[in-house]
Amino acid sequence: MNLINQRRKSTETLVLGAVMTALVIVLQLLGTFTAIFGPFATAVGLIPIIIGAAMCGVGVGAWLGFVFGVVVLITNASAFLAISVPGTVVTVLLKGVACGLVAGLVYKLLEKKNKYLAVLAAAIAGPVVNTGIFVLGCFAFFFEALTEWGVGEGYSSTVEYIFLFLVGTNFIVELVTNLILSPVIVRLLDLRKTVTKNK
Repeated sequence: MNLINQRRKSTETLVLGAVMTALVIVLQLLGTFTAIFGPFATAVGLIPIIIGAAMCGVGVGAWLGFVFGVVVLITNASAFLAISVPGTVVTVLLKGVACGLVAGLVYKLLEKKNKYLAVLAAAIAGPVVNTGIFVLGCFAFFFEALTEWGVGEGYSSTVEYIFLFLVGTNFIVELVTNLILSPVIVRLLDLRKTVTKNK
């Protein structure tokens, strides 16, 4: 019986992971054309990453983050690819994978204490890690180019340009969106638990 339950759980995780993968792709593609705040599209694909990380675990969260990174590379990274292909690939894929990985770890760490707190913390951790690694990548690989871009936009400081122009508005929108949708994630978790118990 234990083996059957394990197989059922594995199948459910695979199916849910596949659904979340499709959602990451679709939402991020839509976001590329519709959710633009500042110079880049907002990472609306973070939402299913957080959901997948909470419902399916750390591994699925990391996978979803990788898929998100690939979509961003294809659709929204041309300006950075023109400066450094390796720097762009490392930054974009690392920020995606780490976002899903950390969101999953944070949720797992807090789940037994308080599910609502766990979801809230994961919803905060995702955008923070995503944006934080992007900023580190900017300093590591693109600082000179960003200094020139900043001057062109009227910024006297590269740091000010990065934080206020490149990531400021996008980060706030991503964070608020994730926090607003946190209750939805909790309901999905409750629904999954109820369905599993009734089987």
